[in-house]
Amino acid sequence: MSNIVENLELNPELVTNVDPDLQPTKKRIMGSLSYAASFMGGCVSIGTFSMGAGLIGVLTVGQAILAMIIGCLVIAIALVIIGNCGHKYGIPYTVQLRSSFGTAGVKIPGLLRGVPAIIWFGFQSWVGAGAINSCFKILFGFDNLPVVYALFTILQVALAIKGFEGIKWLENISCIFIIAILAYMLYVVKTQFATEIDDVFSGIKGTWGMPFWAATTSFLGIYSTMIINASDYSRNLKENVKSVRTGSIYTVAILPVTLFMGLIGLLVTAATGNSDPVVVFSTTMGSKFLTVVTLLFIAFAQVTTNVLNNIVPPSYVLMESFHMKWSHATIVVGILSACCMPWKLVTDQSAAGLSLFTQFYSAFLGPIFAVMAVDYYILRKKKLDINNMYDKQGVFKGVNWAAIIAIIAGSLCSLLIVELSWYVSLIPTGLVYYFLMKSMKSSAPFRKGTIFE
Repeated sequence: MSNIVENLELNPELVTNVDPDLQPTKKRIMGSLSYAASFMGGCVSIGTFSMGAGLIGVLTVGQAILAMIIGCLVIAIALVIIGNCGHKYGIPYTVQLRSSFGTAGVKIPGLLRGVPAIIWFGFQSWVGAGAINSCFKILFGFDNLPVVYALFTILQVALAIKGFEGIKWLENISCIFIIAILAYMLYVVKTQFATEIDDVFSGIKGTWGMPFWAATTSFLGIYSTMIINASDYSRNLKENVKSVRTGSIYTVAILPVTLFMGLIGLLVTAATGNSDPVVVFSTTMGSKFLTVVTLLFIAFAQVTTNVLNNIVPPSYVLMESFHMKWSHATIVVGILSACCMPWKLVTDQSAAGLSLFTQFYSAFLGPIFAVMAVDYYILRKKKLDINNMYDKQGVFKGVNWAAIIAIIAGSLCSLLIVELSWYVSLIPTGLVYYFLMKSMKSSAPFRKGTIFE
């Protein structure tokens, strides 16, 4: 007999020593428009530019567009699935993981989520710093990229320290001109390099086979990190926004930005042979004013993406795993991003490598998604006892080895077909987790509140 419990009331004694940023959200600060603006600003990723560049010689332009659309639709659905828990209970990703991985086991999915975010933070910060440095060189003759990079990283960390209130206004302001600038950049590419683009794509027949579906995984993979910590965002969305509307918000925010960035990366790299947007747009705009505006946009876009997607999640992980304060955790994330040597990732030779890297880490994030979805929807029927979630000495104490074994099994399956890693991992992981939760002796405490109790 199922004995699933839903409890929205939290015992204050359980959060006495918990950082306020990890406690259930008390004030929802984002309505539908504000939330859409946040995701639109947060998804202007130069990583998408690189994913587009990696499709040259593989797909036609039409196929590339369709691959981006499919990837974005899967992202929107997955964000709704995982984000429902945070929206309903106001809890962050690291607390949401406790029911499936355990209070100690959350460090493993936390690490798998945090490492790609930190690498992308470093990569995009270097690109943004390069854009700012090019502006300084054009306007003032100043040229010192390492110094600009250091200051740019510090600026982003400082903005993140302000928390979601600051992030909300940053993203809302950026949304006003993001689409306009992206549309103009695409127009410049099409008009300036029309002949070169036609020459490159005239001999490409494309394919609907593995490379096409691998391309959807690449664009999906950029956001697969964001998917599993969707609750970090949805916990700030006002309670009256329902799931269908939330999915529409994700689609409207993510799809146009991804299409513009991916197409710009595909076309400009095909025409010039250079996958570094800063180099391309600093030499092709034909006007000093437009060049500076475009480069500043590239830099600003990295701020909006990094603060929301690449600083917040690993900072929460550090807070949960090492009991850090929010400000200290964000500083550590900034330092670690520089240790990744992002200047090695922006070379022309790195575009294909970044695509492979995205597919590789998706092989681990897909299984985490599957475990979280099965645990919340199938085993617990979307009903949680919030006190159990915050009681580190309670039923979720320690490690739930059913979840760990499941993500290992799912990752091994997905690595057999790394091009489709995220998709391939879902069913094997979900099945393994379900049956281990049902029968594994050490998982008995974690069965409290599930259909197996």
